[in-house]
Amino acid sequence: MICRLKRAILLSVVTGAIATPAVAQNARTVIVEAMTDEERRGLSWTEGRAALAGDILVPLGPLDASARAVTTRGSARHDGADAVVDLAIGTGWDLGAVRIRADAIRHAFAGARGNMDYVEASLSASYSYGPLYGTLGVVGAPSQKAIGGSNVYVFAKANAGIPGTPFTVLAEVGHSSGSVRDADRAERLRPGGDYSNWRLGLEHRRDRLTVGLDYVGTDVSRTRDAGRFADLRHAGDRIIGRAQLSF
Repeated sequence: MICRLKRAILLSVVTGAIATPAVAQNARTVIVEAMTDEERRGLSWTEGRAALAGDILVPLGPLDASARAVTTRGSARHDGADAVVDLAIGTGWDLGAVRIRADAIRHAFAGARGNMDYVEASLSASYSYGPLYGTLGVVGAPSQKAIGGSNVYVFAKANAGIPGTPFTVLAEVGHSSGSVRDADRAERLRPGGDYSNWRLGLEHRRDRLTVGLDYVGTDVSRTRDAGRFADLRHAGDRIIGRAQLSF
């Protein structure tokens, strides 16, 4: 318990350090969110249970830094972690009508029984046409002990506002693959091996409040034997509700 508390405090300090320049510049973006499940790439990070999250984005000249803290509620996927903090730094630039974005991300887990932290890097290209905004991208994690090898996620996503309404339709498809050095730990991000995921959602935005409903799913087989990190029960099709408030 003391070890978990120390790690949680450390992560809070790091998050606060990132937030400090934003206060000075008065240019921060802060979001608080509640959701029925913390889902990433079709997989639950909270064993299908509700979660709370907080985000902060800080401009740093040509770069920006962000931190997202989420309760993971003792997730088996992350070896009993109580929370994760995603620390990212990135930049973007325009190539004609296309927006290029690059980020480096560290996922730091508080309360896990072992060291479950890992890092990723992402590169994406976005294009808008009228109310439609689409993005193609790839997120790669080099081979690391915490994830049992390497991981590559290729995705395409789009959103479009419905003219004359406060509603936005969202869609995403992706595919995860990579190398395996430790089959048990590799199931954290790829239970059962390479798989595809999808999302279809609807958002309602009014002032600072956004409410959304998403249908998410994967083609992960849930009829096979799995290791302790796979959490196959929470890798299937489901509906997720969420609400967020921005400041």
